[in-house]
Amino acid sequence: MIFQETELSDARLIEVEPRGDERGWFGRTFCTTEFGANGLETVFVQQNASVSAQKGTLRGMHFQRAPHGEVKLLRCLRGAILDVIIDLRRDSPTFLRHQGFELSAENRRMLYVPKGFAHGFQTLSDEVEVSYLVSAPYTPASEGGVRYSDPLFNIDWPLPVSVISDKDANWPLLDADTFQGI
Repeated sequence: MIFQETELSDARLIEVEPRGDERGWFGRTFCTTEFGANGLETVFVQQNASVSAQKGTLRGMHFQRAPHGEVKLLRCLRGAILDVIIDLRRDSPTFLRHQGFELSAENRRMLYVPKGFAHGFQTLSDEVEVSYLVSAPYTPASEGGVRYSDPLFNIDWPLPVSVISDKDANWPLLDADTFQGI
């Protein structure tokens, strides 16, 4: 695996290094030794899957409040997504900054999302499947979110939103002067 720093503190884009022959290819998508050597989480307690039928579907922007914060390791297994993360950690040098990453079945990239980040994605094709490892069990009482269209972030989503849940469409807008972070 190739671990690349991003513009956001502690987040990583990870490239799978496929080894191929006449059968196809093989590549490692997780290794505790390599993750640990890069200072990343090595314990994941859940693996989740998300399937979206329609191009333009938007899921997010979600986070879990402490003490139930989650590290996520995401990979798009079918189709393509624009995955966006926002650093919501008050003490981070990249507090309130966001960055987007194209993840697809073709490019085989993975995104490592640290605790304290909001996360969401928009599907760039029909029939998208995303798989992600999570470092903490989902705790509904600790769930939070940021509205995908919050002018504080001005995220440039590549497509009109075709499908979004009521909850995701109505997360609160943040006030940068009063938001304490997560």
